[in-house]
Amino acid sequence: MFQNLQDKLDRAFKVLKGQGNITEINVAETMKEIRKALLDADVNYKTAKAFTDEVKQKALGQNVLTSISPGQLLTKIMNDELTALMGGSATDLDLSKNPTVILIAGLNGAGKTTFSGKLAKYLKEKRGRKPLLVAGDVYRPAAIDQLEVLAQQVDVPVYTNRESKDPIGIAQAGVTEAKQKGYNVVIVDTAGRLAIDEALMNEISAVKDATQPHEILFVVDAMTGQDAVNTAKAFNDRLDFTGAVLTKLDGDTRGGAALSIKSVVNKPIKFIGTGEKMDALDVFHPDRMASRILGMGDVVSLVERAQQQFDEKEAAELQRKIRKNKFDFNDFKNQIQQIKKMGNMKDLMGMIPGVGKAIKDVDIDDDAFKPIEAIINSMTPYERENPDAIDQKRRARIAKGSGTDLVEVNKLMKQFGDMRKVMKQMSNPAAMARMMRGAPKMPMGR
Repeated sequence: MFQNLQDKLDRAFKVLKGQGNITEINVAETMKEIRKALLDADVNYKTAKAFTDEVKQKALGQNVLTSISPGQLLTKIMNDELTALMGGSATDLDLSKNPTVILIAGLNGAGKTTFSGKLAKYLKEKRGRKPLLVAGDVYRPAAIDQLEVLAQQVDVPVYTNRESKDPIGIAQAGVTEAKQKGYNVVIVDTAGRLAIDEALMNEISAVKDATQPHEILFVVDAMTGQDAVNTAKAFNDRLDFTGAVLTKLDGDTRGGAALSIKSVVNKPIKFIGTGEKMDALDVFHPDRMASRILGMGDVVSLVERAQQQFDEKEAAELQRKIRKNKFDFNDFKNQIQQIKKMGNMKDLMGMIPGVGKAIKDVDIDDDAFKPIEAIINSMTPYERENPDAIDQKRRARIAKGSGTDLVEVNKLMKQFGDMRKVMKQMSNPAAMARMMRGAPKMPMGR
């Protein structure tokens, strides 16, 4: 996510590396590089210039403390200003009305229908709402079918009328259906349209007038960069939308849309799509995104994703097994499945401070767990529950059955054994205390 922009900002900060203080000359040189990096990322020119002017002014007004370098100070200022540029703080949906009507708008191919399904899942599982999806795209072949499939995946009802070609009537009927059947959120999926298509723009304006939505979300493909911002402005002039949604942020995104929309349209980004799975939807937090763009990680989002997969009963049972040294390959495989559900592996590792830069040129495949899973799947139920019983003869059979070799199986067995020892020690307070007492003493600063 934003890898190219990260790399170019890193190079810009190197201008200040080794400098003892911030001066008009070295800041001007750094700002020139930062502005180039932003423009290469397809950020709006006026936005890029205003941003770098503001950062320069703040930097020149700061005294550099002896404990930090000019580069560190500029990173802090950049982080604050990027956060402000993208909206300052997360903006919530207004769900106060019953039913709350949410109109989904955007260009062809931006991912509106997929987002509608993701939003329904988010509102149902994380906000405790009863959503109803409304299939309002009467033009795209199979659009209704797609929404029905997604609705089935997230277990949310969908209102359709295959006989009608009137999106205004369908949207109104969907809202009526929600009122009659007790659904408290209505998500109206609409057809994609071009901002220059006057007839279609008039049509979605009419849908808005007919349904009086409480939220209008403009869905935009983040990879379209500056074009996305220009389109957002055209849509906003007609619809006065309440927020934007950036999809496909898991791709090789330049970053222009995320960094420009708020300043150009003055509307917040409310959600970001980070993958194709139905749970790959995150609330947009400007401060966290700023940290990630600067390569500083995003531990809060990482913890939140982990908590989504966390089951208290399972965790208590796992803790009990670890204390008794009963952690087995069934438990190990279950932990792998939970990690995989959290999302793209490289994206997850990039959330850890310092790791993002270290792995930027490393190819981390989401299938990295496949050989491990193949080895575990090749074990018998008895072997999974009794790892200590897996001797060399069993290991040879497991290697053959999993399509791997004995070296890989032996390596996994050693890593698993080492992990069990560490987990057991960490679950035993007395053992942990002994380890701490044996640790070398750190010199105290004066």
